[in-house]
Amino acid sequence: MHPPGNGPRRPAPERRTRGDVVAAVLIGVLLLAAVTLFGASSDAARTTSEPAATPIPPPPAQATAVPAAFAEAWRAPSDATDTPVVAGNAVVTGDGSTVSGHVAATGEVAWTYARDVPLCTVGSGFDALADAARVLALYRNGEWCSELTALRPDTGTRAAARNPDLRSDTALIGNGTLVAGTGVRTIEVMRYDLVRTLEYGYLEAPVNEGAQPRPTCLHTSALLGPDQLAVVERCPGEPADRLTLLDPDDTKDGRPVERWSVPLAAAGAGLVAVTGDRVAVVLPGPARIVVFDEAGTQVAAVPVDVSDAALAAAAEPPAGVPATSSDVRQLTWWTGADTILLDPESLIPLATVEDTLGPGVTYGDATLVPVPEGLAVVGRSGAGSDPVVRTIPVARADRTAPVRLATQGAVLVEQRGDQIVALVPAR
Repeated sequence: MHPPGNGPRRPAPERRTRGDVVAAVLIGVLLLAAVTLFGASSDAARTTSEPAATPIPPPPAQATAVPAAFAEAWRAPSDATDTPVVAGNAVVTGDGSTVSGHVAATGEVAWTYARDVPLCTVGSGFDALADAARVLALYRNGEWCSELTALRPDTGTRAAARNPDLRSDTALIGNGTLVAGTGVRTIEVMRYDLVRTLEYGYLEAPVNEGAQPRPTCLHTSALLGPDQLAVVERCPGEPADRLTLLDPDDTKDGRPVERWSVPLAAAGAGLVAVTGDRVAVVLPGPARIVVFDEAGTQVAAVPVDVSDAALAAAAEPPAGVPATSSDVRQLTWWTGADTILLDPESLIPLATVEDTLGPGVTYGDATLVPVPEGLAVVGRSGAGSDPVVRTIPVARADRTAPVRLATQGAVLVEQRGDQIVALVPAR
């Protein structure tokens, strides 16, 4: 014990030599260099973000009827998109390594986000969730498309990021609450915070051996329905293709939840549409659209006039995503030559618009379908031998190239090759 009033004796201070001081300085320099190197190599240091000073304003309200004519409002390069990307109030472009949020009516660039690596693709999603709409910028990392950033569409600020296992053959497709990254070998589904909800197909490093039901199959086309993921698979040893319906938002013991999987009557199938209780595929020999119900039972088979070349293209669409569009009023599928109008509930074909450049989009009280002369106006039902009410002239440099459509309020957005062109009602 120490005498009262006296604490423990402290050891004499250690003398530092000149060598000790030099060593301490060197350690500090090395630590500073390490921190600097880490910062320079981090994603943040390789990112240039210029968010909007104020949120992008709402677009002009969509008219209740199709105008007599459209006028070009603006255009911008967008080589990282195949279809127009609209999210929140913005029209979004992806060019090279830069994602830009544009004011829909004027084309003014409100925000940009760029990396020092090229974009694989740009998409959007989660618009059905309150304040969760996001722009999804997927960047390349070597042979992978594995650097995904979610941006708030009206300001361009970063909301989330993750590293999915996607290849360069991917596209980002959504159903309003989930987004899927497609792939011929692997498909990933994510929720609004980019947490993965489903991984389907071949896995580089599977956590659970044997968890995937058919890891050697190729995914030739895929679509997200309201609460299901439909996939056409081409499997070794099977004479025909297979149609599989999965739960996109759930797994069981790390395994995909497969609602049903049925062999199809032929090889060379292509997905056409998915609704809450129906899935439609197109089959060759002869060409027909076949519809399955929610239990995987065939409920309809309707002949369609589709060429062999169009069938072959439909069986392997770019990035595995069929050229289809849908809403509660009209559903369309582009064969690569014609646009077929489908009943939005039964998926039965109603009519065909011949010699078209892409699927349609709802605008006002009608459906607009791109054609070489401009935009074909299709009535609400679309039924009949000639569903086209009239054609609105639109001048395009290439009258034969595919055109994909989207709307942002009253602004009609066209993707023409690597260009986004915004059209507004002519005054």
